Amino acid sequence: MLANIRKVAPSAMFIGETLKGALIVALLTLLPLTMQAQSPSVPVLAPEVLNVFPHDAAAFTQGLLWHGGYLYESTGLYGESTLRRVDLASGEALEVHALPAEYFAEGLERVGDRLIQLTWKAGAAFVYDIATFELLDRIAYDGEGWGLCFDGRYLFMSDSTSHLSLRDAQSFELIFRGAVTLDGRLIPAQLLNELECVGDHIYANAWNSDYIFVIDKFSGDITALIDASSLLSEAERSKLPGGAVLNGIAYRDETASFFITGKKWPKIFEVVFLPQ
Repeated sequence: MLANIRKVAPSAMFIGETLKGALIVALLTLLPLTMQAQSPSVPVLAPEVLNVFPHDAAAFTQGLLWHGGYLYESTGLYGESTLRRVDLASGEALEVHALPAEYFAEGLERVGDRLIQLTWKAGAAFVYDIATFELLDRIAYDGEGWGLCFDGRYLFMSDSTSHLSLRDAQSFELIFRGAVTLDGRLIPAQLLNELECVGDHIYANAWNSDYIFVIDKFSGDITALIDASSLLSEAERSKLPGGAVLNGIAYRDETASFFITGKKWPKIFEVVFLPQ
């Protein structure tokens, strides 16, 4: 997987003329000077909004997934971290499991009838029964926990570095760590945040920005950039507290659409991604 496995051609939705200009310049401000010499030659996509749903504006969203007609959400911050089952139409949390105050919850993923929830610096993942939220296990890992997604075979995990970790879905054992690159250059650390696995690609929030990376899971190459800066109006953004950045991606297989939101955002958007 990632850098040591043959690259698979990206799907047709990513094929298009390269777009450059202000959006690329904005992205490049995130990158070191050594990576700014050449604009990335990848398509820029934008979300087309299909529906808008309410979201708990107190929820510091760290992980998001869709299953069985509900959203499952991991929210962070020390003393406020939770696991939630959420009604999409109302935004109401139907069930909430609060973590002990010493844990800062991060990414969330489903493997079968289990939910796996990462924590930031505690080196621990919690495993729950998806129906009852009963705690089934606690798994130790090295380093930080940021985002997590499952492609049906392996778990992919971000950890504050420029790499994604490939892990066994049952044991959580580390199998491989692969670099994520843009135009052949290693991306900076502390960009890869919440993850969603869809087909041959991994969608990753670029932390502290309005961008989502589309990553080829076989090569680690970023094959497209998604600019989600248009989702909130300037008036809505002005009301957000500090740190309320874009974060949270969930794929809805039934409609081939995505739910995306942000930390303490008042809305969840159902979208598809189209060329700008």
